[in-house]
Amino acid sequence: MNILVALDSFKGCISSAEANAAAKKGIEKVNPQAEVHTFTVSDGGEGWTAAFHDAIGGTIRTINAHDALMRPIKASYLVAGDTVVIEVAATVGLALLKDTELRPTLATSYGVGEMLVDARIQGCKRFIIGLGGTATSDCGIGMLKALVHKLHVFRPQVQQIDDVLPFFKYCSFTLGSDVINTLCGKLGMAAVFAPQKGATEKEVELLDRRAAQFAAFSARHFGYDKSNEPGAGAAGGLGYAFLQYFHAEMKPGADLLFRALDFEDQVKKADLVITGEGASDRQTLMGKLPSRILAIAKKYNVPVALLAGRVSDEEVLRRGGFQLIHSINPPELSTEECLKPETAKKNLESTVSDIL
Repeated sequence: MNILVALDSFKGCISSAEANAAAKKGIEKVNPQAEVHTFTVSDGGEGWTAAFHDAIGGTIRTINAHDALMRPIKASYLVAGDTVVIEVAATVGLALLKDTELRPTLATSYGVGEMLVDARIQGCKRFIIGLGGTATSDCGIGMLKALVHKLHVFRPQVQQIDDVLPFFKYCSFTLGSDVINTLCGKLGMAAVFAPQKGATEKEVELLDRRAAQFAAFSARHFGYDKSNEPGAGAAGGLGYAFLQYFHAEMKPGADLLFRALDFEDQVKKADLVITGEGASDRQTLMGKLPSRILAIAKKYNVPVALLAGRVSDEEVLRRGGFQLIHSINPPELSTEECLKPETAKKNLESTVSDIL
């Protein structure tokens, strides 16, 4: 039996690689002869760098940078030839802050700019940026400021963002994200995502107003406006900054990774695909990573099992095409216990053994 395992991270709990390892143990406990292939996966957020490292190799480079509250941290990105893979959550990730530290109107994307400058100095020209999981809603303004500040050290003539752009003239930027929201409005980055980052109703209005003002300024400056492009609202508006200032190309994050992994060719050989995420509901079918995997498996009539820490809308998910749908956590287990990494791994392993 050929089984393909590609579980997304269970956010705040276990990584994609850890989830895959637990599932593999569950398979081998029941069927030691099974041929098991595991793939570290990400749609642009947590685990993006690790997933590409597994896919294309390269070297992990670690630098001094700053988190969303401008506190010093170590941040890593992947270098493979002249290609750099950057996970913005490595510096400004929501997971790096405690709930009591969330400051949506103050959080800055400065750390992302620090990674960009360092990578460019290393000679990188092809940037693959994973957008997702940020604590920021600053439209990338912090990132742009960091580009000016950091390049000024090497080139004193750099005084403003226009002086920075030639430094990246021969570079390409590909963005990976599962978000299609625009920058402003009812479906914009503030209205949809800022509440998850601790924003009050008034702060959402403020952030949306700031975004509109910044977009208007940028449109006047460049003579074009990317704020209504799908994905401009990704990662607290970082999507917009890359689209507007660097003519970036937006792609579904999972699809970018799957091409690097030659994932479809592996799926067609499988007898079963096991995927999953921290919480699954009807939104899973709206472009989230498990639904991307499902779409590929459907082409070759390969059954897909969906595992999650919490499952809602099971009938909707079943109609969407998932043959097996399971929560890995017993209903009597407390949320606190469910989120313990060792508990999650144990429950994932036993769930996989049970469904096989």
